[in-house]
Amino acid sequence: MRKLLLCGIILLLHPVLHAAIRLPALVGNNMVLQQNDSVTIWGWANPSEKITVFTGWDNKTAMVTTSGDAKWALKIHTPAAGGPYEIRLKASNEIVLKNILIGEVWLCSGQSNMEYSYYNGIRQIAAELPVCGNNNIRFFNIPKTTAAYPQDDCPGSWEVCDSNSLKPFSAVGYFFGAKLQKSLGVPVGLINASWGGTPAEVWAPEHIVTDEPKLSAAGAKLAPAAWWPHKPGYAYNAMIAPLINFNIKGVIWYQGEANVNTADTYTPLFTGMIQAWRDAWHKPLPFYYVQIAPFSYEKEYQAALLREAQARSSVLAGTGMVVVTDITDNVKDIHPQDKKTVGNRLADWALGENYGKTGFAWKSPVFKEMSISKNKAVLRFNNVPTSLKINGKVPVALYIAGADKVFYEASAKVEKDALIVWSKKVEKPESVRYGFSNTAIGNIFSSEGLPVGPFRTDNWPVHSK
Repeated sequence: MRKLLLCGIILLLHPVLHAAIRLPALVGNNMVLQQNDSVTIWGWANPSEKITVFTGWDNKTAMVTTSGDAKWALKIHTPAAGGPYEIRLKASNEIVLKNILIGEVWLCSGQSNMEYSYYNGIRQIAAELPVCGNNNIRFFNIPKTTAAYPQDDCPGSWEVCDSNSLKPFSAVGYFFGAKLQKSLGVPVGLINASWGGTPAEVWAPEHIVTDEPKLSAAGAKLAPAAWWPHKPGYAYNAMIAPLINFNIKGVIWYQGEANVNTADTYTPLFTGMIQAWRDAWHKPLPFYYVQIAPFSYEKEYQAALLREAQARSSVLAGTGMVVVTDITDNVKDIHPQDKKTVGNRLADWALGENYGKTGFAWKSPVFKEMSISKNKAVLRFNNVPTSLKINGKVPVALYIAGADKVFYEASAKVEKDALIVWSKKVEKPESVRYGFSNTAIGNIFSSEGLPVGPFRTDNWPVHSK
């Protein structure tokens, strides 16, 4: 009898069986909701409990009934950008969400170059602190957490951008959001889910890795680390899965350094991850990412091959790659200080592709095709609105080879969107490579100032050693 009484008391105290309305951390004060959209508000309460939801922007009330597993979700329609507004939820208790803005919401994710903030010594953020206060920029920082299975909530809270909230936030994410906010004149919400040292495998749902033998074999090579997860899906489960009910506009991503040892499987892994995220959100999310910067990796060609894999990934519709081979000031530092240029270039992709802004270039020139004219290679490129240019007297990191596969430094001249390449040591060119090394910092740009992406015209076997 005593056991039955004790069980009854436990059941009465159980948070699901005797619960007031509870909301996920993402649905809270200061949040930004995606404008002109059907967004989801969700949470937990008593089974079969009726919940009324009042939205301040249209003064409408809707009702939803909690399911048998104590969960509820409601679609509400958002207007054009504006605010602040309130949302009132009422059942056995009442919750009032305040200072809500309607605008554009973006997810920022990746490893340390996305994570790095004021606390990591980013001087550009230190310079921003006195002037960064902006009620129309909001941050949601997700703590580093792992889980074996997808979670439905995560810690965190929305904060208004000021000198305190900016300090721990992603520098790249901030500069991206600040340019969007200034250019669009609407509120911008930024969700940061990043973790230094993490390979892409941990950000993909586990099945993306385990269902494909080559990806599974590559994932098995990931060694346990003291400071970051290595098991497939573990960061996704804890830091991405809790977000999928929350409507976002798109994703920015800076990662790849942790995958230089598995460049041969990175393209299917990365594109599989992108598609899995899109499937989770049930929409073709714009996905803009940063190619890894020059750095003196341990093995030859590691970074070159990973950059090549990243470039191949851009064939996936709705993606775009930012080239940053021109911003590194120290190839011994894997974390370039210049995060503002990175954030601005990511923002330009979004502004040009998703918001209809014009009058600027946002796509780096990429190699298109090569033809041979006597002893010269004629290279043509996509994404050259006017012409190419070489900064300096001679090209840097440009090489040419004949059938013997021996590469020599090359000379070059520009003819509008074409690059004419030659060397006195190569009579019959077979291949041209540009920036194809770990540390190469090139000097060929579009006339609009965007660096030409590293490339090679051959497919000769290359091995890191």
